Amino acid sequence: MHEHGAALAQLLLEGNQDEAWEYINEYRKKGKDSLYIYEHIITAGMGHIGSLWETNKISVADEHLATSTCDFLLARYQMEKKKEQNPSNSKKAMFLCVESEQHYLGIKMASQLFSEAGWTTRFHGPNLPLEYAKKTAVDWQPDVICLSFSILYHAEHLNPYIAELEKLPNRPIVMIGGRLLSHYEFSRYGSKKTIFMKNLEDVRDWIKRHPPGVKSSVSY
Repeated sequence: MHEHGAALAQLLLEGNQDEAWEYINEYRKKGKDSLYIYEHIITAGMGHIGSLWETNKISVADEHLATSTCDFLLARYQMEKKKEQNPSNSKKAMFLCVESEQHYLGIKMASQLFSEAGWTTRFHGPNLPLEYAKKTAVDWQPDVICLSFSILYHAEHLNPYIAELEKLPNRPIVMIGGRLLSHYEFSRYGSKKTIFMKNLEDVRDWIKRHPPGVKSSVSY
């Protein structure tokens, strides 16, 4: 994983969209599935960039360039996958980052896994305040609402988001994801119904157990 991550990270830091896409596309042509590409290449690459930033080996500007280039890759990859997947059906999933959270690539990959599985999805990106998330959920009535955070002190936002969204009239399933879930325990912020996802493999496995043509259960 480290080798894949370092190679992609260099291309992302250069802002080299074309070569970064070719790097990703080679694995797609070899038959690697989306989970492999997201976890072992893209997440590894952005993780390597995060380590470089934390050790002051790259600047904020470098990190922003890498993020925007990675965002391009995900958009292009999704366009390619849409040529292969079946049309979406009535099951709906909504994706957003809690207030003040700017790191959105992980939840964007989660949304694309849902989309590939036939769910109708809406990706609302970073930093969506609860009042707007709630209004959108009331209007659109998603079956699943996925929240993400990557900064430890942003966990304080989880409880109000979960409490308000789980009690909506259509009773959506609320999922929580983010890189910190594999290191810390956050279940105290949710209810017995809340689902916490440690990684994209957890997301993929849940999707497999809850195909969009079958009524979902609040149980994990």
